[in-house]
Amino acid sequence: MADQDRRDDDRHHLDELEDGCGCAEVWEHLSEQREKAEAARQETAGATR
Repeated sequence: MADQDRRDDDRHHLDELEDGCGCAEVWEHLSEQREKAEAARQETAGATR
Protein backbone atom coordinates (compact mmCIF):
# COMPACT_ATOMS: atom_id res chain seq x y z
CA MET A 1 0.00 0.00 0.00
CA ALA A 2 1.35 3.43 -0.89
CA ASP A 3 2.10 5.99 1.81
CA GLN A 4 -0.64 8.31 0.50
CA ASP A 5 -3.20 5.49 0.68
CA ARG A 6 -2.22 4.78 4.28
CA ARG A 7 -2.60 8.45 5.21
CA ASP A 8 -6.00 8.58 3.51
CA ASP A 9 -7.12 5.46 5.40
CA ASP A 10 -5.90 6.96 8.67
CA ARG A 11 -7.99 10.09 8.10
CA HIS A 12 -11.12 8.55 6.57
CA HIS A 13 -13.06 8.88 9.84
CA LEU A 14 -12.61 12.68 9.57
CA ASP A 15 -13.99 13.04 6.02
CA GLU A 16 -17.30 14.55 7.16
CA LEU A 17 -15.65 17.36 9.14
CA GLU A 18 -15.30 20.83 7.70
CA ASP A 19 -11.84 22.29 7.18
CA GLY A 20 -10.86 24.54 10.04
CA CYS A 21 -13.16 23.02 12.65
CA GLY A 22 -11.93 23.01 16.21
CA CYS A 23 -11.06 20.20 18.56
CA ALA A 24 -14.52 20.29 20.19
CA GLU A 25 -16.16 19.59 16.82
CA VAL A 26 -13.71 16.77 16.12
CA TRP A 27 -14.36 15.27 19.56
CA GLU A 28 -18.13 15.50 19.12
CA HIS A 29 -17.94 13.91 15.66
CA LEU A 30 -15.81 11.02 16.87
CA SER A 31 -18.09 10.46 19.88
CA GLU A 32 -21.14 10.32 17.62
CA GLN A 33 -19.39 7.83 15.34
CA ARG A 34 -18.52 5.61 18.30
CA GLU A 35 -22.10 5.75 19.59
CA LYS A 36 -23.48 4.79 16.16
CA ALA A 37 -21.01 1.92 15.86
CA GLU A 38 -21.87 0.64 19.34
CA ALA A 39 -25.60 0.81 18.61
CA ALA A 40 -25.08 -1.10 15.36
CA ARG A 41 -23.05 -3.78 17.20
CA GLN A 42 -25.75 -4.16 19.84
CA GLU A 43 -28.45 -4.36 17.18
CA THR A 44 -26.50 -7.02 15.29
CA ALA A 45 -25.84 -8.95 18.49
CA GLY A 46 -29.54 -8.85 19.38
CA ALA A 47 -30.52 -10.07 15.91
CA THR A 48 -28.25 -13.12 16.18
CA ARG A 49 -29.71 -14.36 19.44
